Amino acid sequence: MTPLLSHHVGGQPLADDTARRGEIFDPASGRVVRQVPLADAATVDAVVGVARDAFVGWRESTLAQRTRVLFAFRELVAARRDELAALIVEEHGKVHDDAVGEVQRGLEVVEFACGIPQLLKGGYSENVSTGVDSYSLRQPLGVVAGITPFNFPAMVPMWMFPVAIACGNTFVLKPSEKDPSVAVALAELWARAGLPDGVFNVLHGDREAVDALLTHPGVAAVSFVGSTPIARHVFTTATQHGKRVQALGGAKNHMVVLPDADIDLAADAAVSAAYGSAGERCMAISAVVAVGDVADRLVPAIAKRMEGLRVGPGTDPDAEMGPLVTREHRDRVASYVATGTEEGAEVVVDGRGLTVPGAEDGFWLGPCLLDHVRPEMTVYRDEIFGPVLSVVRVDDHGAAIDLVNANPYGNGTAVFTDSGTQARRFQHEIEVGMVGINVPIPVPMAYYSFGGWKDSLFGDTHVHGAEGVHFYTRGKVVTARWPVQDTRTSLHFPTSD
Repeated sequence: MTPLLSHHVGGQPLADDTARRGEIFDPASGRVVRQVPLADAATVDAVVGVARDAFVGWRESTLAQRTRVLFAFRELVAARRDELAALIVEEHGKVHDDAVGEVQRGLEVVEFACGIPQLLKGGYSENVSTGVDSYSLRQPLGVVAGITPFNFPAMVPMWMFPVAIACGNTFVLKPSEKDPSVAVALAELWARAGLPDGVFNVLHGDREAVDALLTHPGVAAVSFVGSTPIARHVFTTATQHGKRVQALGGAKNHMVVLPDADIDLAADAAVSAAYGSAGERCMAISAVVAVGDVADRLVPAIAKRMEGLRVGPGTDPDAEMGPLVTREHRDRVASYVATGTEEGAEVVVDGRGLTVPGAEDGFWLGPCLLDHVRPEMTVYRDEIFGPVLSVVRVDDHGAAIDLVNANPYGNGTAVFTDSGTQARRFQHEIEVGMVGINVPIPVPMAYYSFGGWKDSLFGDTHVHGAEGVHFYTRGKVVTARWPVQDTRTSLHFPTSD
């Protein structure tokens, strides 16, 4: 029989044999490797209840106690990064080195959260009035939920829960039902690190579970990363039910290449950023904006590099790109190449029809390159989320900036140039949340915040960094006076005299 994954609640596995079930595939073979229970509203209510009970004790834990648990968790994850990466490879399909890198970037947020005593320091003002002092505090919210996508099953949850838990909250993680096993493995490591039962919980499910979390009165805040339509639904539904929400949506990331750019550097960056993890990254470059005549040199350089890319199972140490996560997603991505051709784009490299010997039933699509793409084309307008790179040609730098700014997404962008003047103009005028200068994937370090603008973000708070600390806490200001014996009643409005 195919193994059935369990929820992880209250520090231990929670079987859910009566729940609806989903199938978890190994994308490289097309084989079902596990089943996952899909929780109903009653299960969600029970899990939130466990987390709510745990919050009573965890919020009273000292900063030193929390830090010790975080340090222990960090060491356990670091020691088992290869095991965690293997789970990601099996269920997501990305190559092993990419999966290890994902775990490492998640670890950086854990390391950031280990500094929580400094991050939660408030302010203090003495003698705001005669004998009166005022000071500020930041306190946890309660039960918070994370709803995370399939493309980074370890890193994106680790953008959320280390900071939330360090701040004194309890956490319910609803990972993608496509690759949820690494979430359970992380829950087991939290238990080994000494985290009290019920502080971190993993709940499996689909939309029914998501909607139950969004509307549950016991959930104080929701963090989400996924597509724009679902991000909009999460934000609208959860805020209508009184919750704090950060919902990160889709992307259409542009890489602007100016005529003075180093062509070899730009071509290497375009290939790495477009086809890494089979393009299933919210920070992947999906559109190269070639300024002036630079496309005549850049497109052949990109195509040349694509010839040597090795596509294969993530377990193959020589593979650079793995399969897509599901057969349906593979077919959807491939359809954009056909649509692009119908709408007038030139297919320079066509990855459709790729087969991998010994893994013919895997969800394979080779890297694709389209030139002469225009902004009105479907292949440009839609978030494809696969290994399809479009080249859009524009006349000048101003036209490139206008093109990027007109796009409804505003997640990440990059500019390649040897001119500091042009780079400074780009970073100043571009309406995008994360900008790279000669850096194709400008994912910030953990001590900065990750997030986009426009339809790439619903809510006003980005993930991790200082904004993450503020999202998972609320402020309180205390004004205090310790009275002396000769106090008297006064009915006038208090002033600072």
